[in-house]
Amino acid sequence: MGKGRFGVRAGVRDWLIAVGVAAALLVTGLSGQRHSATGLDLLGYVLLAVGGLALAAGRRAPVPVLAVTGLCAVGYQASGFDVAAVAYLFAVYAAMRAGHRFITVVTSVAVLAALPLAALASGLHDTGEAFAQARGALEIAWLIAAGAAGEALRQAERRADEAERTREETARRRADEERLHIARELHDSLTHQISVIKVQSEVAVHVARKRGEPVPEALLAIREAGREAARELRATLEALRDDDTTPPHGLDHVPELVDRASRTGLHATLTIEGHRHDVPAAVGRTVYRIVQESLTNIARHADATTASVRIDYRPDAVALRVDDNGKATPDTTPTPGIGLLGMRERVTALGGRLRAAPRGRGGFTVQAELPVERAS
Repeated sequence: MGKGRFGVRAGVRDWLIAVGVAAALLVTGLSGQRHSATGLDLLGYVLLAVGGLALAAGRRAPVPVLAVTGLCAVGYQASGFDVAAVAYLFAVYAAMRAGHRFITVVTSVAVLAALPLAALASGLHDTGEAFAQARGALEIAWLIAAGAAGEALRQAERRADEAERTREETARRRADEERLHIARELHDSLTHQISVIKVQSEVAVHVARKRGEPVPEALLAIREAGREAARELRATLEALRDDDTTPPHGLDHVPELVDRASRTGLHATLTIEGHRHDVPAAVGRTVYRIVQESLTNIARHADATTASVRIDYRPDAVALRVDDNGKATPDTTPTPGIGLLGMRERVTALGGRLRAAPRGRGGFTVQAELPVERAS
């Protein structure tokens, strides 16, 4: 629920207006002269109060409130209360602001026609006086002014929405152009070098095996890293060019990361908890990147022998935890690198939380919680 210019919630503001109008109507009814039997006084007071309090729902249900306030105005006129139809004018403004022009005009014509009859029913026998009282209860000029004010505000809000939509489209177009620019830069600067590394390592492994020589583990790791870098670069370029219509990696690819880490000598395990459900592609990509970066850091810096990846599917979030038994301790303060900063930026952009710190009994923990909006 939004807030107004003075920081008051819209619902609270609506109730303040409704109570104020109801109080003004009741005070006017109590102080004015009535042309009815005493038995109708209670009904008139009830209609005055209901007509004012109904305005609290004007934002959510403008047409029903228009009908209720109109009926109340006719009702308390018939009960002998010569009170202006202030609540109905507020309802006309709200209905016009919501765009219900036709029903507002039709309802207003009906109320204008019914008010003189209500004045006659209240005990007035002079037709001219009845029409004068009806005109005083709902001046046509005020009615037109209320409708015009509502329509003007509606048009202003529509123009503001259109301007906001135009700004969003412009920003999106610029983002698309920037993505294409980045894709071209990556392609021009990295593709060739990665291809050279990949081809050279493939040739070196092939030659060593052809000669019957043992292939160094480092060379195999370089070859595997070159293949993975080429796949990652290709997928990243596709994502940049296609605006994420074909997301490169997600939750389904996390087991591959864990298996690949296990082949390097690290005892890595994956545990999935909760009832698995569909998550947005951005959340899946972020989980994948966090696991990838965490396992890479473990292999390079942690001097660990085991690592565990735990993914917990919750009704409104996906929780991730990566632990290792490396050499990190609470006394050592890790220097935030580009990888950790990148993880934090991804998680923050999705409205989630990230914690990366040494564990009390040794090792390092990366925890992330990413909110998921589920379809109702």
